[in-house]
Amino acid sequence: MEVLVDSWPEYQTVIIRPQKQEMTDDMDPYTNVYRVFSKEPQKLQEVLKNCGVINWKQMFQIQVCQESLGEEIKAIAFSKSVKVNYSKLLLYLTEHSPELKVSTKSKPGSRREADHPDDGSESGDPNFKFSQLDVCHSALVNDNWDIGQNEKSLRYIQRCIQTLPAFCLQGPEGHPVTWATMDPSCEVGMAYTLDRYRSKGKLRQLLGHFMKYLRQENIPFYLSVLEENEKSCRAVEGSGFSVASCGWHQWICSPGK
Repeated sequence: MEVLVDSWPEYQTVIIRPQKQEMTDDMDPYTNVYRVFSKEPQKLQEVLKNCGVINWKQMFQIQVCQESLGEEIKAIAFSKSVKVNYSKLLLYLTEHSPELKVSTKSKPGSRREADHPDDGSESGDPNFKFSQLDVCHSALVNDNWDIGQNEKSLRYIQRCIQTLPAFCLQGPEGHPVTWATMDPSCEVGMAYTLDRYRSKGKLRQLLGHFMKYLRQENIPFYLSVLEENEKSCRAVEGSGFSVASCGWHQWICSPGK
């Protein structure tokens, strides 16, 4: 990843993006992702119009925690004949992310040490054990990722698993029954539990293990969930996450033909 600012050391806008050599596929919205923060939303258009910042000829995503940036993003997209598809999600943080305020409606209670097993390989049930997700599991993750299931998403998943933390809970047969990965911005995602193991607390157990590892390694993390995905929201909140008041906002931008 690389970080761009409009000026230094006094800056108003920050943009995080993959290095340019990573964004070689013009139709890959999984890799081509920009995270944006601005103290002056009214001046954002001026920054984004710079051809050296965003490649508007590609398909890409913009992700922000400031809903106020939406009008500026849509305006410049319209000026460049780019189609925009907007989604609003819940942004989840933990007490270890103190800079953003969290709402009290889902503030977690005290966490028992038993929720974070000391032994990285044991889950408390001899039929299940924690394990690192292997790149050979990429197809399984891709097949069950609701915004994946294509060759571009498979390539992206393979890269994430190869280079970033990713964990699973293996079942009695030795195969993953639930898993979660991390993307280049440190978002924990692609979490999924196979149907026969749902409603048993397996994902919550895995997230607790994942969070303990990330804290030990001093790796920041967050995640986002569609508000209507109630089961995932319950699992996330039961793992010690709280809803940030700002929300999480995504725009998928597609260039005109």
